[in-house]
Amino acid sequence: MHTESPTLDRLRQRQSIKWRAYPADVIPAWIADMDFAVAPCIRSAMEAVIDRGDLGYPQSYAEAGLNEVFCARALRQYGWSIKPDQVEFFSDVVQTIHLALLTLCEPGDGVIIQTPIYPPFLSAVEETGRRQVHCPLTQTSAGYRMDLAAMAQAIDARTRILLLCHPHNPTGRAYTREELEGLAELVLRDDLRVISDEIHADLMLDPRPHIPFASLSTEIAARTLTLTSPSKPFNVAGLCLAAAVFGSPALARAFNHLPAHVRGGRSALGIAAARAAWTEGDDWLAEMLTQLRANRDRVASFVAAHWPRVRHTPPEATYLSWLDFRDLGLSEEPQRYFLKHAKVALSEGPAFGEEGRGFVRLNFATAPGILDEILGRMDQSLRKGT
Repeated sequence: MHTESPTLDRLRQRQSIKWRAYPADVIPAWIADMDFAVAPCIRSAMEAVIDRGDLGYPQSYAEAGLNEVFCARALRQYGWSIKPDQVEFFSDVVQTIHLALLTLCEPGDGVIIQTPIYPPFLSAVEETGRRQVHCPLTQTSAGYRMDLAAMAQAIDARTRILLLCHPHNPTGRAYTREELEGLAELVLRDDLRVISDEIHADLMLDPRPHIPFASLSTEIAARTLTLTSPSKPFNVAGLCLAAAVFGSPALARAFNHLPAHVRGGRSALGIAAARAAWTEGDDWLAEMLTQLRANRDRVASFVAAHWPRVRHTPPEATYLSWLDFRDLGLSEEPQRYFLKHAKVALSEGPAFGEEGRGFVRLNFATAPGILDEILGRMDQSLRKGT
């Protein structure tokens, strides 16, 4: 189980980018991979495929029953009722964001982005020739909030898409129903389509359920493409499988103008892993969330005790802490500072937009002992340098 704490020596044997991007004396706490072992149900499902020698061309997702499995879990987990024919599968969420921008709006159309934001949101809009409409979140003492009034002012006649990150990466906000309903009013008023990245939906750390944006109303569902994946909660990004829920046939028709083969092929191991995660993984996930909550609180307690000038609101979801080091007056961006002086690799704030300057994102999905080492190294470097 994941409660068997990974060691640095064992983690350094991994070939994933998290553990290969930096020298061995650096502890990586950047990219959003967890350090825990794969869920036993997923391991067993993949081993069964390999034992059968069943790595030929796989069935379609529908033939494999994955659409029904996904819908059953959406109802069980979120009370969200969707039909199997609304669900399609892709290689990953970022791929689907690119495809959606290419099909659901035109070159030069405006796409609302709430910075600081997951970096592929920024690059996807740029790479597809669409126009970024920046609507920064507002940083408050209680965490980040959407500024709907400013968003209403920023929307122009060619703004077509709201690119929503829900729960939000990197701030860890899990929007309330009231916030989402306010956003929905704006979406309807300005006739926007919504691409809602909900890949962190299963990683709610606060004691409240995730609310799919498309579940707010029939009208909102009709204009919302919801994207998710087992990759974040079950730590299987390398298996390349993501789900897309089309809220209306019209949305699906617009999207499906692209040739089907643009989506790439299917992964037999990805299908097996997703089915196992969505049918047998709930108990494992609940146990994992207990560890992540403890780690979140560990970071919050450390920051409060050792770095009183660092602004940090414990995340309501995800396993990511967004840390504001601007008041410390470091000689360089904190990501570079901690890499050089603490041998800790964090995600650099400016990659999340201009509002990220002076910030870092810390991935705390690791063993408590490793997390203590990360925080201790960072603290020691600050004591020496300030």
